[in-house]
Amino acid sequence: MHDTMTMTQLAEKLRAIVGTESLREREPMSAHTTFKVGGPARLYVTPRSPQELRAVLMACREEDVPRFVLGCGSDLLVADDGYLGVIVSLTEGLARMEASGERIVCGAGVSLKDLCEKACELGLSGLEFACGIPGSVGGACFMNAGAYGGCTADVLESVRAYTPEGEEVELLVDDLAMGYRKSRVRDDGLVVYEATFVLAPGTPSEIRATMDDLTAQRTTKQPLEYGSAGSTFKRPEGYFAGKLIMDAGLKGYRVGDAAVSTKHAGFVVNLGSASAADVHAVIEHVQAEVQRQFGVHLEPEVRFLP
Repeated sequence: MHDTMTMTQLAEKLRAIVGTESLREREPMSAHTTFKVGGPARLYVTPRSPQELRAVLMACREEDVPRFVLGCGSDLLVADDGYLGVIVSLTEGLARMEASGERIVCGAGVSLKDLCEKACELGLSGLEFACGIPGSVGGACFMNAGAYGGCTADVLESVRAYTPEGEEVELLVDDLAMGYRKSRVRDDGLVVYEATFVLAPGTPSEIRATMDDLTAQRTTKQPLEYGSAGSTFKRPEGYFAGKLIMDAGLKGYRVGDAAVSTKHAGFVVNLGSASAADVHAVIEHVQAEVQRQFGVHLEPEVRFLP
């Protein structure tokens, strides 16, 4: 792919931008995904500011080395061979939150859990639906994350982002073409570094009660005790993925330590030491069987790297 000299040069450039302590080589991605699988990233960098982030992105572009921007790794399956480019992780450096009135401005690396806790503490309502989504703010903007009848687009006001060319843009939510698990952020290759949410005044105790209720529902219905990427498949129009998979007789279907959850058929889980190849095999078998039995194509919600 890329010769050793190119990667060595890029590593030196990145060190000059972020400092030695913020660049790691051959970092195991199993430590940075909720599936808990994945081989090493050739370079793993954690910029500490939007300016560092832009400089990192431009350095990768100049050296023509692929890069992947990582949030909480909650919708990601990294190959067993790892990733030969640069993983740019936002959760350590871009995790600032500031509240003013009914707005919360936060870095793309903030976890949705932390954002929901902050909103609850401030008595700001609207984000309750997101309290159990294991992703980051940047990831939520990328895929319009949603649950329990709410979605990111409902409460997002605007984002600040970089284009693939490194231009800084500020876009209002109406400019982001947000739909079911999609957005212009995803389609145009934008890298969000900051998002502003507009919420409504509420009572902390009532917000907490709603969050507790949704958390209890998740715990009861979802296999949270195992590594997974949440719902494995997008909802096919007119159907529910979990029901199709269950009706196809695939609950518990297993390859190695990867399996269709017996608790919720919409989840493929890591029972302990699954490889990415195991997870792939389960996903492909489920797709083939649902297609064969019902003529419905299941599109993965999980992203594959590479």
